[in-house]
Amino acid sequence: RSETVDERVAAVGLGGLDCEIVDVEAYAMERTCKELAVEWPNGGEGLTVALLDIGATTTTLNALHSNTTVYTREQNFGGRQLTEEIQRRYGLSFEEAGMAKRNGGLPDSYEAEVLDPFKEAVAQQGNRAIQFFLGATPYNHVDLIILAGGTSSIVGLDDLIQDRLGVDTVVANPFTNMSIGPRVEAEALSSDAPAIMIACGLALRSFG
Repeated sequence: RSETVDERVAAVGLGGLDCEIVDVEAYAMERTCKELAVEWPNGGEGLTVALLDIGATTTTLNALHSNTTVYTREQNFGGRQLTEEIQRRYGLSFEEAGMAKRNGGLPDSYEAEVLDPFKEAVAQQGNRAIQFFLGATPYNHVDLIILAGGTSSIVGLDDLIQDRLGVDTVVANPFTNMSIGPRVEAEALSSDAPAIMIACGLALRSFG
């Protein structure tokens, strides 16, 4: 929508920059997935891949077949729900809960009482999104699930989704086969990689 584009152009302008190109998120994701596909069987050719981008408030499913986007769907679910549950359960401010989620320091009961149920909810939402995709398209199965977004960095989430959905599941890192500049902290980049898939896809326009 034009108002969505205008908002982003205005934000870039506030940063003192000029906006030359506005891209579509799904296309940026597709571009990044081509970097991931070098690790996939046949370079992704013939594969149906479900990319689950789990953000703060929205989970987006981008389905690709032979490295081309064939379906996109958003649903209202994301990492903010975990933050809010930490906030409610332990009497913290939203900011404190967010810091605790990232840095630890929560009671021993946190994992069993809060984190594990949230991970199960993520698996359920992911399965729901994939079932919508299969029901609305000619495709009848998914060969691979890729997790992206900040929430995908939760330890063990990929294993849980693989177990629950019965599909090989990996966390995205498009920088695995890229050379890293000397000023970049490789460990921090690897940790943040799933959350900056779209940014990576936007940057890759310069190399097309």
